[in-house]
Amino acid sequence: MDENHCRNINGSYQCFCPKGQSGDGTEKRGCHKQEVLTKVIIGAGAGLIILFVGIASMYLLYQKRKLMKLKEKFFRENGGFILQQKLHAREDSSQTAKIFTEDELKKATNNYDESVIIGRGGYGIVFKGILPDKRIIAIKKSKIVDKSQIEQFINEVVVLSQIIHKNVVKLLGCCLETEVPLLVYEFVSNGTLHDFIHNGGKEENETWKTRLRIAAEAAGALSYLHSDAFVPIIHRDVKGANILLDDTYRAKVSDFGASKLVPLDQADIATMVQGTLGYLDPEYMQSQHLTEKSDVYSFGVVLVELLTGEKPISFDRQEEKRSLAMHFLSCLKEDRMFDLVQAGIMNEENKQEIKEVPVLAAKCLRLRGEERPSMKEVAMELEGLRLMEKHPWTSREQDLEET
Repeated sequence: MDENHCRNINGSYQCFCPKGQSGDGTEKRGCHKQEVLTKVIIGAGAGLIILFVGIASMYLLYQKRKLMKLKEKFFRENGGFILQQKLHAREDSSQTAKIFTEDELKKATNNYDESVIIGRGGYGIVFKGILPDKRIIAIKKSKIVDKSQIEQFINEVVVLSQIIHKNVVKLLGCCLETEVPLLVYEFVSNGTLHDFIHNGGKEENETWKTRLRIAAEAAGALSYLHSDAFVPIIHRDVKGANILLDDTYRAKVSDFGASKLVPLDQADIATMVQGTLGYLDPEYMQSQHLTEKSDVYSFGVVLVELLTGEKPISFDRQEEKRSLAMHFLSCLKEDRMFDLVQAGIMNEENKQEIKEVPVLAAKCLRLRGEERPSMKEVAMELEGLRLMEKHPWTSREQDLEET
């Protein structure tokens, strides 16, 4: 105890520490040097942390606002406000397309994880997703969108969302908060007709019976789109890859990315040719005038595919056989149709049915669209074959001669 730093008080004394030290100045507890530097460092560090957190929070808030503005910009450019007005104007809300947020679809697909990709193509990518209510969906993410056709796109979303048919994939809604709009469909679990025919369908029990049913269902769906939908719709890309199959091998016509609504005052539409090589209507390619008979031609190729198990175009085949449709018509004319029928699908019980289908396919593949049957006629014919009812339009000999 240093007497210079103590003073007497009534009945006792009080000590204090010299400048630069802290404590009570008594011998028992004593004085010790103040750790000024440590306190300065701690104080400065805390200040820097608070400053960093503040700056980071402001940056995140800025980025969040920037992202929100970008989403609003995309939503506006993609016709979101137009779609909202059209949906609000509709009386039947049970069939209204839903406008999904980007966050909803990111959550449904685990931020578009690679593991949930179920399809890729020239058009873009398809993801499988699960909504909070456990519904499984398919999300189509296209590569590009024509900004000049946004209003047409919105109209098609409204119309397609109203289609309720057991053999048409249901459009549930869309997301317009991304640069390219996302389309949300019901999920169909069993792959495509193309896969069924070319990658494993051969082992399916009662293969021909199943194929004929799939053909009849797909034809019925296309007939509905052409004739019975709220606004007539031309699919424009009918092919095996766009006919999906569910767990019971029920056909579901899908992918209306190239579809066209038919104006009520027009019999055909002048348009840029779209479709898939091997399925394209030759008349449509030459004239660029689209009619529902273009879908009929493409469906004729699907029928031949179901009969033969061959791909519509193959450069592995000889030059005269590369186009399946042309090779099929040549064999039919030479009465060699059974040479093309896929091995294993024909027996004595279904031989007569299989004889009828090539004739129907040949009618669909006529070069002049006006000479082809309508999809309604094709659907009726196939359904009649399924039920073992014969409804030939003309004699088979005359049909073969015309072909």
